[in-house]
Amino acid sequence: MLTRALRILKPRSIPGSSLHHRSVCFSAPSPAFSSGAISRTTAEIDAVEAVAYLDPAESSTAIPVIIMPGNLQPRVVVYDGVCHLCHGGVKWIIKADKYRKIKFCCLQSKAAEPYLEVSGVTKEDVQKRFLFVEGLGFYHQASTAALRVVSYLPLPYSALNAFSIVPTPFRDSVYDYVAKHRYDWFGKAEDCLVLKDKELLERFIDRDELNDRS
Repeated sequence: MLTRALRILKPRSIPGSSLHHRSVCFSAPSPAFSSGAISRTTAEIDAVEAVAYLDPAESSTAIPVIIMPGNLQPRVVVYDGVCHLCHGGVKWIIKADKYRKIKFCCLQSKAAEPYLEVSGVTKEDVQKRFLFVEGLGFYHQASTAALRVVSYLPLPYSALNAFSIVPTPFRDSVYDYVAKHRYDWFGKAEDCLVLKDKELLERFIDRDELNDRS
């Protein structure tokens, strides 16, 4: 009976993943990223979150503790910082994200480059479709990225993730149409718009770089 119980309690690796269940965090070698696989399946993400531990330093709500390579951080939105529509979306997320789970980075910053590299995308890709680096090996673009971001927000905002049931090609076609016309409809700035809303900078991983530029 004791042997059987120990066998059940023995940590097991997650099927289909190089992440292993450790006592306090996730640890994994650098995975082979593919630019053709921008978004992992919801089932894979749920499998990772199922063995995640609470990060009490961030909030009283359970947040997956995920280790990123080097000095990279998880749950980072990389977006077109000169786009008025994108900047408005960032301000909305910051206001709704009372547990401060999501961080941001302007595409035009050098700090964004390692996130692009680890995700296998280019600046041109992110100018068309913003990037959400959720964790090691979990990164998304376009409508799926937006839905993964809102899933981290408290209710009622997280309920928007229900739109995941809409087929991805349809969601992305709407996203791409708006993205294609966003400069004409909403305008474009010369530099990252967050410099005009410096109270938001504390949520940006590239804030030191932006401050130096200002």
